[in-house]
Amino acid sequence: MATHHRVNGVEPPVPPFATLPPLTSDRLDEAAPGIKEAWLHHPVLVFHGCDLTPEDLVRFGAIFGTPVPVPVQEDVVDTTGLPPEIMIISNIVENGRRVGHLGGGDLSWHTDMCYVPEPALASALYAVETPEAAGDTWFLDMTAVHDSLPAALRERIAPLSCKHDDSRTAAGDLRHGRTPVHDVTTSSGAVHPLVRIRPETGRKALYLGRRLHAYIPGLSLAESDALLDDLWRYCEDPAPSWPHRWSPGDLVVWDNRVMMHRRDAIPDGARRLMHRIQAR
Repeated sequence: MATHHRVNGVEPPVPPFATLPPLTSDRLDEAAPGIKEAWLHHPVLVFHGCDLTPEDLVRFGAIFGTPVPVPVQEDVVDTTGLPPEIMIISNIVENGRRVGHLGGGDLSWHTDMCYVPEPALASALYAVETPEAAGDTWFLDMTAVHDSLPAALRERIAPLSCKHDDSRTAAGDLRHGRTPVHDVTTSSGAVHPLVRIRPETGRKALYLGRRLHAYIPGLSLAESDALLDDLWRYCEDPAPSWPHRWSPGDLVVWDNRVMMHRRDAIPDGARRLMHRIQAR
């Protein structure tokens, strides 16, 4: 993980992540209480050197809530033998077909499943195959971003909500069976408050989801775009963000309510395969 960055002099109240002992199938049950306790204090938990099956990963997700079946993505991939809650994220192509979702390009800051009425509260990635020094995942503390906003801006957004487009993936690809959006003011997608409160701490976090096709109901399109662009600028450097460089067996789980994440691009020829589990 990278060194903690301050935002306009504001320091997050607790370290954003904690590293816990490796997990194996036979350690999951005994480790669960400690994991849940750590989760209350650290919005990102890191486990190195784990040895977990896909079924174990579903059990891990159940520590935080109810595991969620994989939503419709940009394409249909072969998930034979995998639990329905396990999503394959990979840039690998074999025999002309994608092994997983989201490809190998860089992914901009986003919140998982912000486009559904009840987004995942926890997201976790388990590294099966990783390239060397590429495909890092970055985490952004949206509580610290909220605290860095000028008081007048915090007051302005407090009663507002944002509609989150459900037609495209985090990579910007059109979801399987969907049609392109032409008018964000009338398009489909869940509406959530711009400010969320983490129940465990009572602290407020800015909830932006994704920038593509986002819209603030009640404002004109021009007003909505201007306000969203202003808010997203506070997510740029310097910002309270940290990278995780993956190794096989790494497991990282984060509070999807208060942390955004992004991914660095994966070079052509490099292979990266991850399993994702979410819970709500």
